[in-house]
Amino acid sequence: MPSSEVNSLEAQPVADEQKSRPRMVADTFEIWNRKFHYYVGLYFLLFIWLFSFSGLMLNHHWQIATSWYPNRKQWSVKKPIQPLPEGTNLEKARNLMRQLDISGEVSLGEAQSKPGQFDFQAVKPGRFFQIHADLVTNQATVQIAQANAWGIMHMLHTFSGVRREDPCQQRNWILTKIWTFSMDALALGLIFLVFSSYYMWYGFKRNLRLWGWITLSAAYLLCGFFVVGLKWLFS
Repeated sequence: MPSSEVNSLEAQPVADEQKSRPRMVADTFEIWNRKFHYYVGLYFLLFIWLFSFSGLMLNHHWQIATSWYPNRKQWSVKKPIQPLPEGTNLEKARNLMRQLDISGEVSLGEAQSKPGQFDFQAVKPGRFFQIHADLVTNQATVQIAQANAWGIMHMLHTFSGVRREDPCQQRNWILTKIWTFSMDALALGLIFLVFSSYYMWYGFKRNLRLWGWITLSAAYLLCGFFVVGLKWLFS
């Protein structure tokens, strides 16, 4: 056999291997894209259900969404307290909450500046605490409001630990930080699911992409109308 033919035969497997590498990379990416799509979707399934159902309640003003506040349970307790140590207002509030066996996100506001007393609020999903500490008599009065399950869902939909009217407030409860981190992860996870779906849809055969194009175009038109079209229409 001529040497040129031998070299050609030896070079053929190398060329085939080089051609197959991009295909192998694409196949591996497709496999992992599907796996991540499945498991990310399963992980965020209950979060999506929670926000979808509570969003429906808020959007349509269902009675179960609005009745929890007037039907909330309220009571008050008085307890003796130990003198508060020196420190920041947040440190004092945390010390007082430990004495009263209360946990939640602290909202200091303006009331703590009154002499001889220390007032603040603490909130956690489903429960509100209005705390008034008399630093002269070392007595604390706690007003408590308890929401039902619908109220908890309402609060979880909007709970972030900060308020627009108090831009200086920082999240100061570990569970608030975990919750807001979970919501950030949910937002990023949904973005990933969308792009992952685009990739899988684009892998369809050309004759199977038609309904995808129709759905995608309708979504872009509707979303674009609300984002840009309304401003242009009423400008």
